[in-house]
Amino acid sequence: MPVFRFAFIVLLLLLTACGSEQNDPYPRAERGRNILYSAFTDRPKHLDPVQSYSEDEITFTAQIYEPPLQYHYLKRPYTLIPLTSDAVPVPRYYNEHGQELPADAPLAAIAHSVYDIRIRPGIRYQPHPAFAVDAAGQPLYRDLDREELRGIEKITDFPQTGTRELIADDYIYQIKRLAHPRLHSPIFSMMAERIVGLRELGAALQAEASALPSGAWLDLDRLPLAGASRIDRYTYRIRLRGKYPQFVYWLAMPFFAPVPREVDRFYHQPGMAGKNLTLDWYPVGTGPFMLTQNDPNSRMILDRNPNFHGETYPCHGEPEDGAAGLLADCGKPLPFIEQAIYSREKESIPYWNKFLQGYYDASGISSDSFDQAVRLGVGGDVQLTDEMRDKGIRLLTSVRASIFYMGFNMLDPVVGGLAEQPTKLRQALSMVIDQEEFISIFMNGRGIAATSPLPPGIFGYLEGKEGSNPVVYDWVDGRPQRKPVAEAKKLLAEAGWPNGRHATSGEPLVLNLDTTTGGMGEKSRLDWLTRQFAKLDIQLVVRSTDFNRFQEKVRKGAVQLYYLGWNADYPDPENFLFLLAGSEGKVAKAGENASNYANPQFDRLFEQMKNMESDGPRAGERLAIIRQAIALLQHDAPWIYGFHPKSYTLGHVWLHNRKPTDVGNNILKYQRVDVAQRERLREEWNRPVLWPLAAATVVLGAVLLPAAIAYRRRERSTAR
Repeated sequence: MPVFRFAFIVLLLLLTACGSEQNDPYPRAERGRNILYSAFTDRPKHLDPVQSYSEDEITFTAQIYEPPLQYHYLKRPYTLIPLTSDAVPVPRYYNEHGQELPADAPLAAIAHSVYDIRIRPGIRYQPHPAFAVDAAGQPLYRDLDREELRGIEKITDFPQTGTRELIADDYIYQIKRLAHPRLHSPIFSMMAERIVGLRELGAALQAEASALPSGAWLDLDRLPLAGASRIDRYTYRIRLRGKYPQFVYWLAMPFFAPVPREVDRFYHQPGMAGKNLTLDWYPVGTGPFMLTQNDPNSRMILDRNPNFHGETYPCHGEPEDGAAGLLADCGKPLPFIEQAIYSREKESIPYWNKFLQGYYDASGISSDSFDQAVRLGVGGDVQLTDEMRDKGIRLLTSVRASIFYMGFNMLDPVVGGLAEQPTKLRQALSMVIDQEEFISIFMNGRGIAATSPLPPGIFGYLEGKEGSNPVVYDWVDGRPQRKPVAEAKKLLAEAGWPNGRHATSGEPLVLNLDTTTGGMGEKSRLDWLTRQFAKLDIQLVVRSTDFNRFQEKVRKGAVQLYYLGWNADYPDPENFLFLLAGSEGKVAKAGENASNYANPQFDRLFEQMKNMESDGPRAGERLAIIRQAIALLQHDAPWIYGFHPKSYTLGHVWLHNRKPTDVGNNILKYQRVDVAQRERLREEWNRPVLWPLAAATVVLGAVLLPAAIAYRRRERSTAR
């Protein structure tokens, strides 16, 4: 009967919603598998190691590519150890006549530094069609045309794959790629100053490229590079100008990972780029994982590399690592997981809800979910809420090796220069912009106020009274206290702007802040900043623009104030203090010193410091120089030192071996998932709530039963 049939269908639909499967965002085939689930918010733009330089990209590239060095996962301070090499290379120094010098030779005597890097034999690349060969050993896919590429849309469509051993030539080839004119490596200019012959190679390649069609393959092996040479099958040599101790840190970055010549040629065949068959889309490496699905608008999948050479979990770390369970897997083979699936989540709320349901193994904490996740204890310490603790969720916190700051353009006639008056103006503004209030209001307390360019964890950073900024803070009762506004107003008057007006003309002081067009919450942050300037009766004009226009204005020095941040490339003070070196002036040198700060005294100290080691016999001397340099920066105030952000991440009880790190990015191989525990808790947390279904069934019955009875009566009456 129609009414009963309808009721049966509705009831059947309600019953199918009873299982937790209906809420599971993953296919049934993935259940019970050793998979780590995570998410990403911004799509990676480059996966080619010559170009990739952002956090959303290194999440993937660091698991695939293997430079010769890596950071020890557990030790702090960060410690370099071999990855594919057999040792961390120790440089040899030579004078201009080619004579070797002792390790403690004066800086002025060192003309070249030489690094010999030996790769361990037996390391093999992931399976890839570029390595596929026929019975005669000839490449199967070397001379394809567009017709032969018909039906090939992704890298897995090639029926054959192969592999080969990693050799020294692969590292040399990638170093040459830094000079490729069509790849625009972000570190080319920097490395061209260091690696002998790299700039000349760039000019030669530019000449060759101009004579070739767009997209044509440039055979980099045709041109030599004096600063990168082959010693034998497994050993290569890098030759630098002068002394540059920080170079070993670059050897732990994907820029110096190997790229085989045949892979480069494979991807440059006609028709490949149009199908996204490029190294920028499908990277090729020797690391523990390989990218098997690249859909940056939806899903990225890393699978375990079956050819991975093997590595074991570390057995040593910091004293507290044992108690934290971080040494339980000592000596076990890596990686632990077979696959990592990253889903794109553009909004924070769905990301957070899926984490709470157990469908993501770890999560950050957005402002929207902060109060649900953590609370501040009586002593100001951060604690998990009862809801999080009941789920067994763990909280990891760390201060990131980063700084956000407001910079002054030192070329500007009002705020720039090292004269007494503009210096006092900058100092006054540094006092009144209350970074602690900003961190509390806009960051849920997730940061610490900066007193210099150096963040915690970097050699030269000092805590307590020694590390405080005496220009901005008084030291009261064992803690820093921001100087009162009255003192800032006094400085402003001495700067020639009493009550925010010019001492002679009476004109109001109007300052311009250039910034990029931001997202949610930008207006409230800028309103807050305007109020900070108003404490000194200074008018702030915010000039928002797109990123490219902003960069152009900074390049030309057409800004007065600007807002930027910097993340550590490597854990050395040189990587932060160079941002204020005169040799890096943005306008004069096209460098990274966007403030165009140039103090000869600071520059001398920087030049002394940058070529010294932090762990040798001269470490104390280096620290003393850094303290002098920071004292100058605090006095001159080319920046308003903003804050160092704190990283808060949550992980479920089944996710093991997680330790915060800012510079070691190849961390996926250390993660371990207790799959059985995850399955059990997911089912428990997503168990269907049946009482609404029962109530709906009763209501449905109450509605349909009288209708059914009336229908039957009417049918029988008609039949009679």
